[in-house]
Amino acid sequence: MGTRRPFIGITMRHELETERFYLARQYGGAVAAAGGVPVHIPLIPDPELVAAFVGGLDGVLLPGSASDVDPLRYGREPHARLGPVHPLKDETDLLVLKEAEARRLPLLAICFGMQVWNVYRGGTLIQDIASEVPKAHKHEQGAPRDRRSHSLRIQPESLLASLAGEDVALVNSHHHQALERLGEGLQASAWSSDGLVEAVEDTREGRWALGVQWHPEIGWEGDRLSSNIFRAFLDATADRTLHESDNTD
Repeated sequence: MGTRRPFIGITMRHELETERFYLARQYGGAVAAAGGVPVHIPLIPDPELVAAFVGGLDGVLLPGSASDVDPLRYGREPHARLGPVHPLKDETDLLVLKEAEARRLPLLAICFGMQVWNVYRGGTLIQDIASEVPKAHKHEQGAPRDRRSHSLRIQPESLLASLAGEDVALVNSHHHQALERLGEGLQASAWSSDGLVEAVEDTREGRWALGVQWHPEIGWEGDRLSSNIFRAFLDATADRTLHESDNTD
């Protein structure tokens, strides 16, 4: 029996006006192209249900969101330019993180996903870049969404550097918040030239967990770094699926 394709859980988004859960197709497409099976996780913040979901996964992808993490979760009052807050998104993502960390699952956290991961680890966020960071670049580039609009400086010898093959990169940008104080066990591995953290990695031994502030799922087909991120993420699940296949032979 061959090794099965790994199951990758992806939390959904919440459209408040219609009470629908949804997810942009690019996330599942990038996971599938890298060899995984995308599994959409509904935003139902029930601990037993989330544990059952995550218990059947080989990795977790926390995607972007059309919302901001509730600042009360990191001890701050809401800034005047705070975006919409979606409680079901916050609560479900935090429960998924708890289960994924307990199981030591590979984690890829994208944009909002990286921000909620940082909050889960006890970190804080800049609630609005434009009004809080003097001389910041434009980090909400708009359309076309796959245009790589600003540069990164990448920490040498980091996981991200190994995927980029160099210490600089160009990425797209679709966010108005950013990491402020890093959470416990997280280490920055990339910065925009205005000093904002653009990537973080887990510092614990033997753990594959990467957060990026840009969107590698957008235009991954034509971008080497983006495709390398998804391939490496899926490769990190190989030990789990290989062990399971060995036990069923």
